[in-house]
Amino acid sequence: QVQLVESGGGLVQPGGSLGLSCAASGSIFSINAMGWYRQAPGKQRELVAVITSLGRTNYADSVKGRFTISRDNAKNTVSLQMSSLKPEDTAVYYCNADRIGSWYKGERYYGTDYWGKGTLVTVSS
Repeated sequence: QVQLVESGGGLVQPGGSLGLSCAASGSIFSINAMGWYRQAPGKQRELVAVITSLGRTNYADSVKGRFTISRDNAKNTVSLQMSSLKPEDTAVYYCNADRIGSWYKGERYYGTDYWGKGTLVTVSS
């Protein structure tokens, strides 16, 4: 069974840096795009950054120049390095994979739209 597990959230002061990681586990043989989303209290979930299997990236305007997304295809992981953090970056950050190929009972199975449980990032002095 495929799972995404995030790690690395916590409390950081404004202007500080923090790194998030997400690992996909299971009998995985392929993952398309992976990304990070966030949801602040009282707001809708929004895209932060996404990276394709070939390494192409896309960022929300609000984080361009401050956040960097990367992935390790061999380890099925995606990371988000955040710097110059602002209080408005405070949110629960979710890892997402849009299509994962895995082995299930000896057969190839392709599932879509996988989510982690989220990790809280709080930017506050």
